This record gives sequence, structure tokens and C-alpha cells, in this order.
Amino acid sequence: MKMTKKTYLLLALLVAALLFPILVPNQYYLQILILVFIWTIAVYGLNTITGLTGQLSLAHAGFFAIGAYSLGLLTINAGIPFWAAFVLAIVITTIISFFIGIVALRTKSHFFAIYTMSVGFLIYLIIYKSELTGGVRGLIGIPNPAPIGPLTFESIQSYYYLMLFFLLLTIFFMYRLFHSLLGKTFVAIRNSEELAETLGISVMKNKLLAFVISAGLASLSGALYASYVRFLGPQMADIHVAFEILLYLLVGGIGTLAGPLIGTFIVVVLTQMLQFLEEFRMLVFGPIVVLLILFYPRGIVGGYLMWRAKRAKKQKVADANTTTKGENGNAVNH
Repeated sequence: MKMTKKTYLLLALLVAALLFPILVPNQYYLQILILVFIWTIAVYGLNTITGLTGQLSLAHAGFFAIGAYSLGLLTINAGIPFWAAFVLAIVITTIISFFIGIVALRTKSHFFAIYTMSVGFLIYLIIYKSELTGGVRGLIGIPNPAPIGPLTFESIQSYYYLMLFFLLLTIFFMYRLFHSLLGKTFVAIRNSEELAETLGISVMKNKLLAFVISAGLASLSGALYASYVRFLGPQMADIHVAFEILLYLLVGGIGTLAGPLIGTFIVVVLTQMLQFLEEFRMLVFGPIVVLLILFYPRGIVGGYLMWRAKRAKKQKVADANTTTKGENGNAVNH
């Protein structure tokens, strides 16, 4: 099989990611990348429902929190082994999202966004007020991931590789989804629900499936977050977290495969670089984000794909003109 430039680039990035903890054993940098990996998984979830099917869900932080708290409660209160609780946390969140989606997806456009924002706020209130979740005190003492054979997860390097594994698994899943018939069905619904229905596509069924997949990825991210920080507070379900996830997606490129990873990396790293400004960092960070969205309304990856498509179109026109001139010249000579 012929190796393309894109394949070489992806392999180089994979090797760089695998060697990073060895070449740069700085714990601060590793912590930043771990957070980037965790949040990127959540952004891929939002990209499924918002980027592919065109439904803006603002309940994403709520599903993220359900996944995190489910893992915490199942391991601490119920005493369930870590990996069994990890799987159950995702299952619980997807079941809850299924029933929420049945009602939410009966609304459309901004009504759907408002409804899901209300659901997200309701989840936040339940976590904040409930004694089961620890309320405002939060949940403390979530155990480390249990060893898998000889692999233990106690050092920051082991956490790095664990989060990288789940990120690569998510990217592979999203790649398959983007290039599958199901992914194309989601895009058809995003482009026109009426046209999709005339083609025999069950719009409600597919939107519900996208919603559940989105919530499942959010819960996966939340469970990983809980296992890493080992302390949970109700603020993780707050609406500002949902808007942060949406920001990562908008900066990277909504509806693109690489957008969630690039957007999350840029925003998280930029935020960390401006930490020295303390409360004034938003005065610098805000205008940078505004400029990015103004000049790249489709995100960085979306803008690059548009530029490449225009370039390919111009090249195609130039090649056609060259061929036409050559044929005209041959006709004159004859």
C-alpha cells in the first residue's frame, strides 16, 4: 500500500505522542496533555450530535458529570471494582440520555438547545442539592484504575498512556463513523431533515442514536476525568463547562474529524499559558478567540479544508484550460 504524506504525518504525530513522556518528563506538561486528551473525548461526543446531525446540545456537561459521579458512587459507595464501575457508568449515562433524547428531540433548532440547557441545569441542581453526591462538598476518594495484568496506573506517565489509549480509541471510532453509511445518514439529516425523510431515513431514530453516542462519549470522558482528579464537585455540571466544550469545538472546526483535537489542544494550552495573568487572562484570551471565530468561522480545520478545496478547484480549472489550449494549438497546426 502506498504511503501518502497524510499517513506519514499521522504516524509522526503518533510516535511523538508515544515518546513525549520519555523525551519531556515534565509533570506539568504531562498534566496539561492528560486534560487535553480527556476533554477532547468529550468534544468528539458533542461533534457527533452537533457537528454531524446539526443539533446543538447544551446538556453535554451534565452527561459528563453523570459519567464521573456514576463511577465515583459505584466505586466508593457500592464497592464495585473499578473497571466494572467504569463500564456501568457509561451504560447508566447512555440509558438516561436515551430517555432524555426521546423528549428533547421532539423539539428543533433553538428550542432543542434551550431544552437541553434546562436538562443540563437540572442535572447540576440534583448534584448540588443531593446528599448522595455529597452536595456542595463533592465526592472524594475515587480509587485509581485497577491494574490490568502487569500494567498499573499510579504514576502520571501511566495515566498519560491510559488517557492516550482511550483518545486513540475514540478517534478510531469517530473515523469509522465519519466514513460509514451511518455517518453519511447523520450528515444528510443535518443538511435537510425533510429531504432525508423523503429518502426513507428515519430522522428521529438516527438523531436519537447520535444523541446517545454523544452522551456515551461525554460519560467516557467524565469517568476518565473522575479517575484522574479523584475529586468531584457540582461545578463540573455547570453550564459554563458545556460552553467551554462548545468553544473547543468551534475553534477546532465543527463537523470535522481533526477539529475537536486541535481546538481542545489550542484552547487548553493557551489558557494555561495565560494563567500568570490570573483574573485578567480573559481580557487577552477573549479577543484571541473572537478573532479566530471571525477569520475562521468554520474553525481552524474547517478553514483549512475550505482553502484546500478552493485550491484544488483552481488547479482543476487551470489544468482544464491548459488542456483546451493544447488541443486548440494542435488543431491549428493540422
